[in-house]
Amino acid sequence: MKFTTRLLQSLDAVRPASAASAHCDGPCGVYDPASARIAGEAVLSMTKKLLDIDMSSEGAHNTYIRYVNIKEEQAELVKRELNILWHDYFKPEHLEQYPDLHTTFWKAAKQASACKTSVSLDAANELMAMIENIHHIFWATKGRDIPWYVAS
Repeated sequence: MKFTTRLLQSLDAVRPASAASAHCDGPCGVYDPASARIAGEAVLSMTKKLLDIDMSSEGAHNTYIRYVNIKEEQAELVKRELNILWHDYFKPEHLEQYPDLHTTFWKAAKQASACKTSVSLDAANELMAMIENIHHIFWATKGRDIPWYVAS
């Protein structure tokens, strides 16, 4: 056994650390669905740009590829940010308040995946509506009425 391990065990035996508990991975206030909203807005924006590209113009192919790449990266970011909220923030008592919380998040993640694999304005708008719903649920669990807004 290493010296440092033995030393720490000896210290713990003499003066054990007090118990600690936390309801999340970081300090309160870290979680916010705004990051999912911003990524969702980028998905919507790139989808609109993709639908508006004149593919006969010079450089259109490269622009299209760049927009697709951004859209897919941002859709993946939506999934990541929503998963952080779903897995790290929400607690059993929230499920009591919102019994379909798991389904809400599952469908939103699936919708983000749909936005990755298509260029659909309807799909991107539906993703934003799902993120808005999660926004309202999140803030309601904190007892706050934070208005929904979009940057664009």
